[in-house]
Amino acid sequence: MSATNTGAPAAARAPKAAATTPMSRMTALARAELTLLGRSKGALVAGLFVPLVLPVSVRSAAEEMDLGEAGLTIGTLVLPAAIGFSLLFAVYSTLVGVFVVRREELVLKRLRTGELRDAEILAGSAMPAVATGLLQCLLLTAGCAVLLDLDAPSAPHLAVLGLLLGLVMCAALAAATSGFTRTGESAQVTPMPLLLVSMIGSGMFVPLELLPDKVASVCELLPLTPVVTLVRGGWTGDLSASEALGALATAVAWTAFAVFAVRRWFRWEPRH
Repeated sequence: MSATNTGAPAAARAPKAAATTPMSRMTALARAELTLLGRSKGALVAGLFVPLVLPVSVRSAAEEMDLGEAGLTIGTLVLPAAIGFSLLFAVYSTLVGVFVVRREELVLKRLRTGELRDAEILAGSAMPAVATGLLQCLLLTAGCAVLLDLDAPSAPHLAVLGLLLGLVMCAALAAATSGFTRTGESAQVTPMPLLLVSMIGSGMFVPLELLPDKVASVCELLPLTPVVTLVRGGWTGDLSASEALGALATAVAWTAFAVFAVRRWFRWEPRH
């Protein structure tokens, strides 16, 4: 007759809890955030439909321009603009609202009391919008290639680099902007300056090549300009190494500034 070890500690007999990793924690948070995002009709309209409609306006405007003077075609103007619209609306504008609303609902404060670290909370919350923006950019690229008879990109690595930098930069800028946004209602207003400045001055509606030199030099320093420049250069193939490095440096600088602003001014609790 075998003896039963009744003296073993309870902790030794209890099943061990499954270990979690940063990726598993962020993925779980992203799934929950995706569910909440799907229930917000305003965010869905702004993030999914607006970027699909605005390129039509760009095409209409392009027909009135002398794009040959800038070495461009309608396709090489509309495609970078379409990607820019997706980054601005599906990623940047949407995430400003997400961070502010979750803060005001005390979701961020509760998440900080758990296992998640601050960076994981921000990254996990941003994942659905970033993934949506990425998928939308890929669909817009395929649509523009078919409808506007675009050739294959001459330097695809530049286009990919520009898109990835744009996704990271817009997510970081959204987190930084949320720190200066008081309520969910004002989250519809605070993204507007960057939206308007980017649409007007980042080469989305009017290529920088058609602007006066002094104006173009200023517009080159805007956050979204290097993304548009790299994506457009990826298709045209006429972007020199120095121009590509300059655009890359500008994008990295804006991303670094946004990360600094998040560390300095991001709020985890409601503003009083």
